[in-house]
Amino acid sequence: MKTITTTTDLEKFCDECASQPYVTVDTEFLRERTYYSQLCLIQMAYPGEGDENAVIIDPLAKDLDLAPMYELFKNTDVVKVFHAARQDLEIFCIEGGVIPEPFFDTQIAAMVCGFGEQVGYEKLVRQIANEGVDKSSRFTDWSRRPLSDKQLTYALADVTHLRVVYEYLEKQLTKSGRSEWVNEEEAILTDPATYRVDPENVWKRLKTRTTSGRFLAVVRELAKFREITARTRNIPRNRVYKDDALIELASTRPKSFEDLNRSRLLLREARKGVIAEGILAAVKAGEACPNDDLPEAPPVRVKKNGTESLGDLLRVLLKSKAEKYSVAPKLIATANDLDSIANGFDDEVKALRGWRKEVFGEDALRLRNGEIALSATPKGVKIIEL
Repeated sequence: MKTITTTTDLEKFCDECASQPYVTVDTEFLRERTYYSQLCLIQMAYPGEGDENAVIIDPLAKDLDLAPMYELFKNTDVVKVFHAARQDLEIFCIEGGVIPEPFFDTQIAAMVCGFGEQVGYEKLVRQIANEGVDKSSRFTDWSRRPLSDKQLTYALADVTHLRVVYEYLEKQLTKSGRSEWVNEEEAILTDPATYRVDPENVWKRLKTRTTSGRFLAVVRELAKFREITARTRNIPRNRVYKDDALIELASTRPKSFEDLNRSRLLLREARKGVIAEGILAAVKAGEACPNDDLPEAPPVRVKKNGTESLGDLLRVLLKSKAEKYSVAPKLIATANDLDSIANGFDDEVKALRGWRKEVFGEDALRLRNGEIALSATPKGVKIIEL
């Protein structure tokens, strides 16, 4: 097992990868104590068997610059293969300003190939490579050094078996003509905007029961201050204050340090110093927000009477289509998608766009509009034209 700790060795390995059709990539990181993920380990492999052509890269080594790896990620002749890649790509996008291209996510491909919803790496390795994965080291603190041989072996297995999984899924997609389905799903992950967090808009992620514009203005300012503080100090948002404390602050609108000390949910560290001053300033800014700049709550969509039965029929149709195409149902449409279609809220429904529309969406609309009916037969659900 080879561990790379110098830029020279990394450059040599990446030169070898550049002549290959693909490389498999995985990372180990920590995020419990920081705002940004702390990259602790990178595993990479190109075609071969066992540990052949596979390496561990130590990004914490003082003599290592990851520039050669980022250049490889830009090489469009080599496919970069990951499993459940969102967090890996976020790290590379933020740390290196690079998103690997071309890119392949085996979890997405597995859902398209009928392996179920959000299928795990261990299950794919067992079903496709007929191998087991030792998960005893999954709770390792990857920032500690030295790492044991057992821990390194565990980490390396995340890219060695991935070669077999990728080659199998890639052949299945080519055979079924569904590669474009996977590309459509991966487009979100390869868009840098996916990983940008705008402090002005983070308030939209919070769940609030109050739709008052003034209340939401205070929520917006408090969320913005928390985001900037967490990012600047590189600490988790909840270390500044938790969501429930933020909502409480927006409701009580403290005017002084004394008011802050009455909070039931605010952390002790947030009741004094810079954070306390920031909270009071955020509340004041929210209260002073001009009326024409007050945020608006998302429109409340009232469900139409009689749509529950239609929703049930859409679920039957979805299950039938998923079985026909051997695709995970949730990949085609979510429960919210079905409810939205039943109630005529068609905008922003993914199931009515792209390959999903062809597979399910068009017939879902026809069912809603009374143009088709469903019939149960011994061979499954049948569509009847009306």
